[in-house]
Amino acid sequence: MNANTRPSLADATRVWARIGLLSFGGPAAQIALMHKEVVEARGWLSERQFLNALSFCMLLPGPEAMQLATYAGWRLHGTLGGLIAGLLFVLPGAVVIMALAAVYALFGDVPLVAALFYGVKAAVLVIVVEALLRVGRKALSRRAHWVIAALAFIGIFFFTVPYPVIVLLAALVGAAIGASTEAPQITDMTHVSARKTLATIALWLAIWVLPLAALMALGAPQLLVEVGQFFSTLAVVTFGGAYAVLAYMAQDVVVQFGWLSAGEMVDALGLAETTPGPLILVTQFVGFLAGFKEGGLVLGFSAALVALWVTFAPCFLWIFAGAPYIEWISNQPRLKGALDAITAAVVGVILNLSIWFALHVLFAEVQPIHVGPLILWQPTLATIEWLALGLFALSGVLAFRLRWGILRILLVASVLGAALRLLL
Repeated sequence: MNANTRPSLADATRVWARIGLLSFGGPAAQIALMHKEVVEARGWLSERQFLNALSFCMLLPGPEAMQLATYAGWRLHGTLGGLIAGLLFVLPGAVVIMALAAVYALFGDVPLVAALFYGVKAAVLVIVVEALLRVGRKALSRRAHWVIAALAFIGIFFFTVPYPVIVLLAALVGAAIGASTEAPQITDMTHVSARKTLATIALWLAIWVLPLAALMALGAPQLLVEVGQFFSTLAVVTFGGAYAVLAYMAQDVVVQFGWLSAGEMVDALGLAETTPGPLILVTQFVGFLAGFKEGGLVLGFSAALVALWVTFAPCFLWIFAGAPYIEWISNQPRLKGALDAITAAVVGVILNLSIWFALHVLFAEVQPIHVGPLILWQPTLATIEWLALGLFALSGVLAFRLRWGILRILLVASVLGAALRLLL
């Protein structure tokens, strides 16, 4: 990026707000949207910078798309830019989830809301496919990367190999085979020091932990303390995004704490999938319902805010401490090879998400069939959602043939889907 492509803080803020409002569909679609806005449309990051940052974020616990937005903002305008980009990526979805959680708690499932988001799911599926094609074209530059992507897909889709294991194996293979033949560049590290890094870590640890300590010291309801402690733990150990969060937390939330029923957990994910922002906002919904059940709306809002705080404060810690080193890491041949391999594995993961999402959008019933260690996802053909298939096809034509923007496609799919869903 040169001085001519560097935006003003105000211009960048408008773009981060746009991304936050349009970030439907989970990490695959969100990464695609950021790539289109930040790399293709404006050239604020180069292709290599974007992919290096994406690989780094995939190594971290928490929502990789939100962390990627934070890094892009930091790259353009320092810590303030990172805060603005990260917060604007989260806040629109957080406001929607908070409102929908309150409606859900007070009135139960609302048909109109479900109908509006029905079409959004179909349109988001097109965005995910776009992400797969766009990232795949850029990331799979070597035959070895194609093999890594294929093995990553097979491992996660058919054998449910844990995502952190896939990342670790890809990194080891990439480090072993080294980077591409590109000549390494000299990276200026004069602005980075261990002292600055330690100060950044100490500051963000305090921002993360001190509010929890205050809750305990001030005698806040025990539920708020439990929510803060539980989701703080998840923020450290949940590699792989929202689906990893669900795997870690579902049983504890339902069985150990009794905060939600199993059906409510499914509804929580459904709302998070069809609203803007990171899927990990499901933690906010869980916190709200847990608080509402114990103490009504006030405790519900309080618990949701605590869940939000301890879920996303650590993300800023990881990025602001690690961002200054990303360029240096990407210019070390073996480390760069590891990052390139992780990016290739991400293509396999996005393909997994694309197929998984397509099955659950286009069919009402999808059953896993276990054949030894192998898992096959089999849709019930009689439950095909013809309306969703039609909306998906229409969105595909609008996106790939007519080159419509994401906002127009989402609006058309949402309104048309809601009208047909309520009429039929």
